[in-house]
Amino acid sequence: MPTGRSTTLTDPAGPAGPAEIRTYKGQDRALRADRLGTAGLLLSVLAASAPLMVVAGVMPTTFGVMGIVGQPLLFVILGAVLALFSIGYAEMSRHVHNAGAFYAYIARGLGPTAGAGASLVALVAYSAMQVGVYGILGFEVSGLFATYLDIELAWWIPALAAVVLTGALGWLKIDLNAKVIGLLLLIEVVLVVVFDLAALGKPGPDGLSLHAFNPETLGGAGLGTALCFCIAAFVGFEQSPVYAEETSKPHIVVSRVMFLAVGFVALFFALSAWALTVATGPGEVVKASAEAGPGLLFQLTESRLGGAFTDTLHVLFVTGMFAAMLSFHNVVARYAFAMGREGLLPASFGRTNAGTGAPATGSLLQTVVSVVVVLAFAFTDDLPTGDPTAPVLHLFTWMGSVGALGVTLLMAAASLAVIAFFVRRGTAGAQVWRLVAAGLAGLALLGIAFWTVKDFGVLVGAEEGSALSWVLPGIIAAAAVVGVAYGLVLRSTRPEVHARIGLGNEAFRLDQAAESVEQVPHAPHAPHAPRG
Repeated sequence: MPTGRSTTLTDPAGPAGPAEIRTYKGQDRALRADRLGTAGLLLSVLAASAPLMVVAGVMPTTFGVMGIVGQPLLFVILGAVLALFSIGYAEMSRHVHNAGAFYAYIARGLGPTAGAGASLVALVAYSAMQVGVYGILGFEVSGLFATYLDIELAWWIPALAAVVLTGALGWLKIDLNAKVIGLLLLIEVVLVVVFDLAALGKPGPDGLSLHAFNPETLGGAGLGTALCFCIAAFVGFEQSPVYAEETSKPHIVVSRVMFLAVGFVALFFALSAWALTVATGPGEVVKASAEAGPGLLFQLTESRLGGAFTDTLHVLFVTGMFAAMLSFHNVVARYAFAMGREGLLPASFGRTNAGTGAPATGSLLQTVVSVVVVLAFAFTDDLPTGDPTAPVLHLFTWMGSVGALGVTLLMAAASLAVIAFFVRRGTAGAQVWRLVAAGLAGLALLGIAFWTVKDFGVLVGAEEGSALSWVLPGIIAAAAVVGVAYGLVLRSTRPEVHARIGLGNEAFRLDQAAESVEQVPHAPHAPHAPRG
């Protein structure tokens, strides 16, 4: 029955695939479908893992500060844990297509109130990770200006420039964003592979030693902290379902990309971490990393591949970070869009740009947040010209650790939600092996989250007894509490909004059915939103 608005919602699983999503709410309330295929989605999510930043920054820190020689083995183990997580998560992605991903899955499994809590945690966690990268990017760009142009540039100037550029790209079509991200990602991956081959071709004093894969190398007090650092390097693969509404065949592409991303990250980082131990020698990698810090990779490439390659690596280090920032920015914007569409944020967030189909208001929100945070760290810089280590040790480390904790807890909650979802649907028997995998992954992720909180002071470089050890992880706890409280308020005051948390475009079908029923005299009330 006509309502004066478009009344078709194309089926993304249709034989030819839709050109766009149509809802009776209009195009400004929908993301554009069929914008991403397997390659575009894979490159978009892999960019968040920032391969060069991990190899140059995370790995030397894990070797030098935590003293964990077995970092390559650690990446393999974490890859196995996250592959277990992906089994249930990928199956859930076949049934729920929602840009709200984590919170939508949690809402469908554990209820709308839990979903409301998860939505705010996701928004805060991904926003923190994105903003944190501006610190290390500003530090690196200011270093390049000093080295090659002899210009002293405060770190926050290039950081703010990156905020503006990222925000501008966030308004454009997602397929154009994927091309920009993909090109930058491929270049940095190639450069890291060249280093890996050079290191293996010219090994250190111990030759091609496999000692780093010996389980005994995982011993030591720094293991818990190393787990936290290394699992942060995987963040990105779980973003695949965020783009489900913008892919051609979400029931196939999303799960495929998830497994490809986990497998690639685990093998790529394990190989690169091993190459670092081979280049220095397993017995010397801890000492060399402690002395050189993030400069270790560049020292090793200088001696093996020359100054020109190393200079190129410095530049691509910056562009790789930019690709990661853009990837996180797009994810935050889509979470804000999904929350606006479902009433968790003002309705303006639930609209897209008419020309590009991008969630423009969510993109603008993340840009404003980034400007505020960068300026806050800039104004609290102690030295007149700025402490060159502050953006790395504070902005990057603090925000990155907060974000990693939030994402780890979301993955653990999503594992439980997967089990609850299929049990409530009465299909647990058919999915039993997937549910067992989800349960095992959930327990492992909870353990990692516990270690993260326990060692948070070490993670952020805080002194013993510092309030940062509980204030920073408290940000995630506060987001969860506020989100759940808001969910309870909605359940009491706006039950129709509460019932539709996590439904996404399915809520449009419900609204359309309700309007149609209202036009038929004496018709029964429309059914409540399905929670399975």
